[in-house]
Amino acid sequence: MNSFLRFQKVMEVMAMSRSTVHLRVKQGLLTTPVRLGQRCTVWPEHEISAINAARLALKTNDEIRELVKQLQQQRPKRD
Repeated sequence: MNSFLRFQKVMEVMAMSRSTVHLRVKQGLLTTPVRLGQRCTVWPEHEISAINAARLALKTNDEIRELVKQLQQQRPKRD
């Protein structure tokens, strides 16, 4: 079963401010959120966990960018 995290929870789990989350997405260091509705965006929990694990393992920014690319490519295609 897939579980999702809303923006506030991502900020808490990643220990980042709102602006830093947006910056990390722009830098390719965090996956883009998934839009579930007109006013609802979420992140798959497993993606946030994988990125946090990479950060804890002291992966370089380039390694994290590669991980983010892989995670984005693994997402199901939307019609």
